[in-house]
Formats: sequence, structure tokens, C-alpha cells
Amino acid sequence: MPAPDALLRPLGAALARASLDEAAAAFGVELCDTFRCARASIGVLADNGLTLAGSSHSSDLQPGQPASVALLDAMQEAIDQAEAVAWPAPTGHDFITLAQRQLAGTGAACTVPLVQDTRIVGALTLERAAPPFSLPELAQLGNVARLAGPVFELKRELALPWPARMRRAARGLLAQPARRTRILGAGALALAAVLAVPVPWRVSAPARLEGSVQRAVVAATDGFLQQANVRPGDSVRSGQVLAELASQDLELERRRRESELRQHENAYRAAQARADRAQMVTLQARAAEAQAMLSLVEAQLQRARIEAPFDGIVIKGDLSQNLGAPVQRGEVLMVLAPSDSFRLILEVDEADVAAVRIGQRGELALAAQPDRTLPFVTRRIVPVASAADGRNFFEVEAALEETPPQLRPGLSGVAKVEAGSRALGWLLAHRALDWLRLAWWKVTPW
Repeated sequence: MPAPDALLRPLGAALARASLDEAAAAFGVELCDTFRCARASIGVLADNGLTLAGSSHSSDLQPGQPASVALLDAMQEAIDQAEAVAWPAPTGHDFITLAQRQLAGTGAACTVPLVQDTRIVGALTLERAAPPFSLPELAQLGNVARLAGPVFELKRELALPWPARMRRAARGLLAQPARRTRILGAGALALAAVLAVPVPWRVSAPARLEGSVQRAVVAATDGFLQQANVRPGDSVRSGQVLAELASQDLELERRRRESELRQHENAYRAAQARADRAQMVTLQARAAEAQAMLSLVEAQLQRARIEAPFDGIVIKGDLSQNLGAPVQRGEVLMVLAPSDSFRLILEVDEADVAAVRIGQRGELALAAQPDRTLPFVTRRIVPVASAADGRNFFEVEAALEETPPQLRPGLSGVAKVEAGSRALGWLLAHRALDWLRLAWWKVTPW
């Protein structure tokens, strides 16, 4: 029989180790020395069932192998009966020992449940060649198991991830009905207080940048595209030639009109020399008509050179692939926008547009510069809804308070408009509540 102080050495060895598997191995080694066993193993009960925590000879046990399965069966046999069982069974020890017999083979084996208070938390199994385990030994192992049960349960809980530990702590707090009622009541009050806290509300909406003025450059006359000098994204100056139309026909027309004008002027001078007043009046009128036609042709020649109306940037119209193509009078060739003056267009959802007012401030985060926000002020709300991508929205025009040089027309991002403050609970639930109200209104017949 082991001395009483020898029974405390396994417990001290387990307490000296930090992790569960190390504590189980040290505990098993000390038990083997104390009870002269070949192997001592510890199993613990977890949410997923019984698992091996460690063994004095852990290298012999691999998960899923027959030896590990037989060991777990022996532990489960003792846990199911809530008693220490052994094979060969001592006299007067009448329990089911099928799993113990299979584990022991020609030797001896016993399993003792690990207990914390009145709850079984695992099992301790010992194996040796001889002699069989006696009733006094089983009694001593029962005392060791009662002391070791809380230790291995604590080690197992410390080995769990923190979410699992929090769940177990919550279950422990809510186990008693009175405590559960107090905790749930206090939690409900705290939740209601948190949901009632007013927080800033900002209406979020997709946004895009546009030039403050967008000017369409059109063909002033019918013709053929001869030259394109700029492409979208190019910066242009006022008066810069953007494109040119073929002008050969106009040049011929101008020469014809110039020749007609000279003929009429020469005939007028000849009639003047003859003092033929009637012929002079007729020829003067013809000369004036020829001069008007010549001025028209020269104006058409001037309009064949398409010039930029102001300093800006080309945002639409790539003509470089259409050289030689015919163009018609009034056809849009390019679109220009200022490079230093922008307007911001917000696509505010119809559910949030009621909270947007003229003069509200907000911030814009562009997809090209997500780490920087630009302040803006709302200027105008378009009163007509637009539909796109399966949703209805209203366009809200805003003005940026600063225009960094990196801005370009066409950039997009997300804008947030400051719309006052609301309770946190309202912010979290108002969309769902609005949807439910509308659905209820739709299905009710009254």
C-alpha cells in the first residue's frame, strides 16, 4: 500500500505543469511509480465528449488507433457506472468490466472517475501486469481522483479558447434561476440605456464628381474629320485647336466668291466711268451679295478649326480613331469641363432623402483617395427621382470646400451628410421597421 504522502506527489506534479497534456503526463508518471503500473492515463470530458488528456507513455497512444480506442472505452465504462471498476474484479466488486478486460488482456486494469464536487469530469485508468488491483488500492485511487478532478477540470478550461471560456462562464452565471433573472433584467436595462444614447447620424450615399460647367464642342458644319489634336484626359487652353475638319471644298468656294466679287467691282467701276447710274446700282447690289457670301465662306473656314472655349480638361470624345469619318452639323465631338471647378452629385436613397436639407455639411471619401476626406456643403436637391441598379434615388448637388489638384471629373466615392443625431437603437432598426411597415401596409386589405 502506498504511503499517504506518496498519494500527494502526483497531484503536486500536475499542479507544477502549465498545460493540460504536460500535467496529465507528469501525473501519470508519478502514479505509475506509486502503484507500480505500466501505464497511467487521464481522460477529460469536454463538449465534444471524452478525450485523452495525457498519459505516462503518450508516445504509445495515437488518436484513432486501437490502443487509444480501447483506453477510451474503459474510461467510458467507469463514467457510465459512476464507479471505480477493475479487472480482474476484486471480491464483492460486482460491476460491468468488459472494456477493462479487453484493455487489460493478460494483465490488470482499473478505471476511476475524476470527480469535481458531485460531477464527473473525466477518468483515470491504470494498467499493470500483476497483481490485480485490490479494494484498498481502488479506495486510495478514488481519493486521488477526487483531489485531481478539480485540477484537471481547471487545466482543461484554461486550455480552451477565450470564446469557449466566456460561454462556460455565462452558462455558470445563468444556471441559478434567481441569478439568471437578475442578470437578464440588468442586461435588458443596460441594453435599453445603450440603445437610447443619441449618436450622430450621417446619411451615406454614392457620389461622383463632375465639372461645374460641362461644354459640348459640336461640329459647326458638315464635313470630314481631318485632324484630332487631343484625347480624353488632356488639359487644354482657351483658344487651343482641338480638331480640324477638311476645308478643301471651302477653300475652292472662297476663291470662287472672291473672283465673283472682283468681277462685280470691275463692272461697277466701268459703269461708273460711263456714268450709267442704273447699271451702277445693279452691280453694287451684286457686289454686296458676293461680299456676304465670301464672309459666310470665311466664317465656315474659321469654324472648321474647332477651338477650346475655355481652360479645362477633355472628359469625353476620342476622335483619334475616326479620322476621315464624316461629321454632321450639330454633332457632339467632345465634352470639356473645367479642371479646377467641380460639383459633387450625391445619389441619396429615397428612404433617406427626407433627412437631407440644403446647407448641410458632409464629407466625401473618393475611391482614388480613401485615406482622405473632403468637406462639402449641399446646394440643391433635384426633386425628381432617378432609377438605376434596381433602386430609386434623388440627386443632391453639393459644393466642395477644397479642391486638391489630384481631382478629376468622373471620380466616384462615398459621401456622408450630417443629418443630426438619433438614438442608437433607431439607427440600427429603422430600415427594418420601415420595411415591415410598408410590407404590412401592402398586405392588409383595410
